[in-house]
Amino acid sequence: MRKQLSLVCFLAVAQLLFAQKKPITTPVYKDAKAAINTRIADLLQRMTLEEKAGQLNQLNGGVFTGPAVNDAGQMGKVQMVREGKIGSFLNVTGVKETRNIQKVAIEESRLGIPILFAFDVIHGYKTIFPIPLAEACSWDLPQIEINSGIAAKEAAAAGLHWTFAPMCDISNDPRWGRVMEGAGEDTYYGSLVAAARVKGLQGNLDDVSHILSSVKHFAAYGAVEAGREYNNVDVSRTALWNKYLPPYKAAVDAGAATVMNSFNVVDGVPASASHFLVEEVLKKKWGFKGLVVSDWGSFGEIIPHGYAVDEKDAAYKAISAGSMMDMESKVLVKYLPQLVKEGKLTMKQVDDAVSRVLYFKFKLGLFDDPYRFSDEARETATLFSAANRAEALKAARSSIVLLKNQNNILPLKKTSRIALVGYYAKSKEDMFDFWIANGSANDAVSVQEGLQARFGKGSVDYTPGYKADASTDDRLVSDAVASASNADVVIAVVGISGKLAGEERSLANINIAEGQVRLLKALQQTGKPIIVLVNSGRPMVLTQIQDLAGAIVQCWILGTETGNAVTDILTGAYNPSGKTVMSFPYAVGQIPVYYNHFNTNRPAPETGDGAWKSRYRDIPNNPLYPFGYGLSYTTFDYSGLQLSNAQMDKNGKVTVSVSVKNSGSYDGEEVVQLYIRDITASVVRPVKELKGFRKIWLKAGDSETVSFVLSGKDLSFYDGDGNVKLEPGKFKIFVGGDSKNTLEVPFELK
Repeated sequence: MRKQLSLVCFLAVAQLLFAQKKPITTPVYKDAKAAINTRIADLLQRMTLEEKAGQLNQLNGGVFTGPAVNDAGQMGKVQMVREGKIGSFLNVTGVKETRNIQKVAIEESRLGIPILFAFDVIHGYKTIFPIPLAEACSWDLPQIEINSGIAAKEAAAAGLHWTFAPMCDISNDPRWGRVMEGAGEDTYYGSLVAAARVKGLQGNLDDVSHILSSVKHFAAYGAVEAGREYNNVDVSRTALWNKYLPPYKAAVDAGAATVMNSFNVVDGVPASASHFLVEEVLKKKWGFKGLVVSDWGSFGEIIPHGYAVDEKDAAYKAISAGSMMDMESKVLVKYLPQLVKEGKLTMKQVDDAVSRVLYFKFKLGLFDDPYRFSDEARETATLFSAANRAEALKAARSSIVLLKNQNNILPLKKTSRIALVGYYAKSKEDMFDFWIANGSANDAVSVQEGLQARFGKGSVDYTPGYKADASTDDRLVSDAVASASNADVVIAVVGISGKLAGEERSLANINIAEGQVRLLKALQQTGKPIIVLVNSGRPMVLTQIQDLAGAIVQCWILGTETGNAVTDILTGAYNPSGKTVMSFPYAVGQIPVYYNHFNTNRPAPETGDGAWKSRYRDIPNNPLYPFGYGLSYTTFDYSGLQLSNAQMDKNGKVTVSVSVKNSGSYDGEEVVQLYIRDITASVVRPVKELKGFRKIWLKAGDSETVSFVLSGKDLSFYDGDGNVKLEPGKFKIFVGGDSKNTLEVPFELK
């Protein structure tokens, strides 16, 4: 009996203990089968206010300003990861480094929230493509998307999740060093390029070959006064809506995951604290659901702008405006919890920002597999592959613009003896710009190497002609002249170092250096044919050298395959097809100069007397080379421009067609460009606006009828409040090979 009672008591106690024991369950936010929004909601309610502030804190992990995050003296950042006080790192690259930090976040922090790794992958990660400004001169949107896709694939293979590209700033000022990052001066074309780059970088964000893109710099940063970095911007609302905002919108519409604040003010308010830009335009009008990140330190820089009294006030104004992640100023991680506790910011505002950070961490699959971007074998196989270099070569060739080719000096004969002159023809360091990610100059092909590989070392005699700073002396000039005297043709590489392209590389003087001009004048005296290659990250003033060379080739900064691409152009292995996307100024004092300007009340005539008109007394009004300009080794004739109907109602469409004939002796490509002019409107419109283009390939002697379809959307514009306006009236339609040399027909919108 006693044994039976003992057994009953034991079973009763065991049953009670079993009933009290809670089953082990997986938190919802770690459940891969749950919807992302459900997982975010679950995680948010588990996070402390300090951890939420941490998700909005992005810190530099190494390059530019200090040692890597794991180096001595940086253990404070590792501890911050453990405490959930860092949501993202920038400038930490490579599978090994990113995995080590991710391991701390996943295994040593309270909630195991993964880190996002970001890096400026502007025109390639390891395989370096042409700078974006040069790439845009290809007018080849599919190739531009491919280029961005390869950059993303290499970056993702190196453990990265996010890049701060594309730059969508429209700019008319080549003094600004960052024109190299954009697509030039035209809004329509800039919008198409922005969308192509977003698509290439992001794909569908459902694999390990794509990364998050960031639209920058929002907004109007390309209009900085005097082309000076970090300077003021003052544009009208009409200009903002019609000229500067459309490329950002195109990138957002293409699915861009993130948008970056610009450094400048807009309407007197710093962009990072602009409720108008972030809340009214970006979120409400455009429906943007992604993440808004500051540029480096721009939250803290609300203070020197004179818009915030201290860091706490800056944090309050940035979040109140709708901005979210703080890059490097550290004001949110310091003051966000305090601002919420004081009632100045609501938890709803904080959760909205944090949820957008978390969304992309879930979308990239980092909660389910934190190390999916950390495959060393993939990193080794992907970076700098032969296939990637082949695409970089294609991109570089199509980016080159032939500006002058007097007496068909180009292409070169295969038996030519070449005098190659110019320090930049050999210096690989000067071939590369500020934004080369993890590219190496030593991996690149110089112009000297490219020519010697094609013609043989014995046929290419190299002399520097000038020094690294572009100055020269008697000995350098005499050596170059001696080399030229023994050659059939002279190829002179001039311009500026790639090191002077990019952020904080503004220049007041963009003329060809005096030493290089002196060199070219001496070479001209030899009587030998002279081909000038211009190396630069911006349009330069080429007026002084215009008459010193038989041919001028704008080579920009072309990246890894520079020498091979240039050689293909010079030999005719590739017929140049690039067209300018920024006007080349006649003189620095003419800047800003751009094709889509407004007429004045006293427009100067193209020819004849310009007295009492809007003109310069000492130089032409027009640029040296206009937007959309570029020569080929063949010629193209335009004829028969016609419309399907000379009138159209607002819901209709009109077909524009033109015949283009390759009238030369080489097969080649031509960029056929369509422009409009709205003669009279409630808001003054530009003298010309690009509204379409087609890049066609024609065999020598062949013709093609090229057609465009215009609708009311193409004829509309924005008023100062951002409302679309389509107004009846008279228009002109222009079609041609550049913005200046066009055929035209009248047209009317009823």
